[in-house]
Amino acid sequence: MGGLKIAISTYILLVSACYANGIPRVDPLVDTELGLIRGLTSDDGSYSMFLGIPYATVNVSNPFGPSIPHPSFDNTFDAFDDSAICPQINEFTNEVTGTLDCLHLNVYVPTTASSNNRRPVMVWIYGGGFSIGFAGRYVHGPSYLVRHDVILVTLNYRIGPYGFMCLGTPDVPGNQGLKDQLMALRWVKNNIAAFGGDIDKITIFGESAGSVSVDFHFLYTQENLFNQIILQSGTALSPFAVTEPNREVPLILAQQLGFLTSDLNEALTFLTTIDTDLVIAANNQLQLEHGPCVEEEFENVERFISDHPVNMKLGNGVNIPILIGYVEQELLTLYVNLPPESYASLNIFEESLSPVFNFDIEYFDSMVKNVRQFYIGDEELSEDLKWDLIDFHSDITFNYPTYRAIQKYSSSGISNVYCYLFAYNGDRNFVKRRLNITEGSAAHADEISYLFDVSFFDEVPTPDDQLIIDRMTTLWSNFAKYGNPTPEETSLLPIQWPPVTEESQSFLIINSDLEVQQRPFHDRMAFWDLFYRLNKNQENGYRED
Repeated sequence: MGGLKIAISTYILLVSACYANGIPRVDPLVDTELGLIRGLTSDDGSYSMFLGIPYATVNVSNPFGPSIPHPSFDNTFDAFDDSAICPQINEFTNEVTGTLDCLHLNVYVPTTASSNNRRPVMVWIYGGGFSIGFAGRYVHGPSYLVRHDVILVTLNYRIGPYGFMCLGTPDVPGNQGLKDQLMALRWVKNNIAAFGGDIDKITIFGESAGSVSVDFHFLYTQENLFNQIILQSGTALSPFAVTEPNREVPLILAQQLGFLTSDLNEALTFLTTIDTDLVIAANNQLQLEHGPCVEEEFENVERFISDHPVNMKLGNGVNIPILIGYVEQELLTLYVNLPPESYASLNIFEESLSPVFNFDIEYFDSMVKNVRQFYIGDEELSEDLKWDLIDFHSDITFNYPTYRAIQKYSSSGISNVYCYLFAYNGDRNFVKRRLNITEGSAAHADEISYLFDVSFFDEVPTPDDQLIIDRMTTLWSNFAKYGNPTPEETSLLPIQWPPVTEESQSFLIINSDLEVQQRPFHDRMAFWDLFYRLNKNQENGYRED
């Protein structure tokens, strides 16, 4: 576009609007490739907020298929509302909510950012098992990160049946939610400079399914849309990262909603006419699960996941900084409050191994016995073994896939891989606080509330929690700025966090104190190394070259 884009440091004075104290309200106005966008100034005046910017739209005639880029704005777009949420069961209210007009993103910009002082960009992709989640400030308040002089972007993407129905057809090939994310990343690359962002310093980061998504973008995206990645508790090698396509889903959903047909297209056409609340409610009643899949190839249809990630090899010259890790007791919440009488009926070893390996029955029983022996010996399942079960379930779902990804990256020649283990147990742990759990160490997603200002934690953080907030956000923003979380030792970060090398796998333990250790859970990871090597050819998705 002609002329210098309006930078964040340039403001439009709205004379007609005033604060209660009589000080004129100043709204930031930015000129993007798509037109003018007006945002809001934060209460303390330290950053600007551009809320609910539409980056794509859902095709109303095919809401289960790929979205399309949002057109340019005819008039100035008022980016004042971050309440959009894609169709889902809201995890906080347990109610059906959301609309398909949800493909929006939020941009938070420190007042220091300008065309003369471009700031690094951090793009957050939320988790939620590919079935729940949203990008608004209710969970993802920006103040903790933006104060470090970085631009934060949070984005919505479709989830559940609208985001991850995988039918292996040209109209619904699968991975629509991932393609939404891809469209948002393209938007950021094309427009963030107008906000004072540095298009050559874009870090994408996420947690759980969001982290898996980040890893997918690293493995499969062919465009130069980001420069660094942060993976929090999830990789493309996690057991839940790839699902098998199920062409029966539209037929099952349609029948649940009163329309019986054996024709896939008829079922899809029917579902297109049904209110999204009803579709989500039916999906929930049927307990249908949706997730990323390996797509078939169709002419003139964008394909995202072209092969199972277990077969993917990094190309020569791929050497971007990576920060990756997990929490100490990922699946603590599944067991810590489980009634004692429930343990005897658990089939945790069988249920955890079957999605990962394609064993015949006799060999499967043998492998289950080996894994069970390693973790609990000859003991019968009982509440006394809950900590061992937490270890096992966490290892196979999160810890070992992360360890394996680290090995893959470092053996591929990526020289700056920084690994962490989050072990802090404070008053602000996201999941433990919500579930009123007081036992154990950090649980899955507990670190989120030390990176984001979660709105429903309305009390002032304790000094101990504030220290973790300060340290986590400094490490993460340092990584975004320098590709190195500890470019120098400071009183806040009195350590050097070394990257992984062939000789060592250093981890930063994030707890009340910071400590560098080697290979956490070494014996357990060594067991899984041997197990996977022994059963390489039986791993689901594996294909010999």
